[in-house]
Amino acid sequence: MPSPFLKGDSRRRTQRPRRGFTLVEAALATVIIGTGVLAIVFAQQTFHKQNRWASKAATGMRLASEIREMTFNLPRHDPVTGTDAWGPEANESGVVDYDDVDDFDGAVFSHDLGNGPLSSMRDAIQNMPGWSQRVEVWNVDPFDIHTPVDNGTTEMLRVDVVVEYQSQIDLSPSEITRLSWVQAR
Repeated sequence: MPSPFLKGDSRRRTQRPRRGFTLVEAALATVIIGTGVLAIVFAQQTFHKQNRWASKAATGMRLASEIREMTFNLPRHDPVTGTDAWGPEANESGVVDYDDVDDFDGAVFSHDLGNGPLSSMRDAIQNMPGWSQRVEVWNVDPFDIHTPVDNGTTEMLRVDVVVEYQSQIDLSPSEITRLSWVQAR
């Protein structure tokens, strides 16, 4: 007959199934979950940066299109002086007086200057600090609109509107968009 002590010893020596996780398993789970959380945070930050840029790009294109629409029905050159005067004539003191496209050459409309940015109705758009519209008008070769020629020597005008933005922390403005077209009238 077996001894009762051996029987009791054998029960004590048998291993019971473990419950819970080991330290290595817990550490591995923490690393996996932490990596997932960091990936989500990084993706969220990237989304916000892209969203800010898209918002600025859309605003920039809107401001450039406002100038395009403002000049759409204007003649290329002054109805009275023709091509003799490039830029605003002596009696044209502001954008309200501009009556042809070449009057806009070199014009800058900015919240910081107090004259813009402008809508197509020639009104300053309120609450847009840091935004500016710069207009360049070129007399160009009719066969190559990228080649400027002397003002008034051809009937082809190319208009470039450069929209820039400068936040309070930026040292200089950044070009947001550039819209170019050939004036048809």
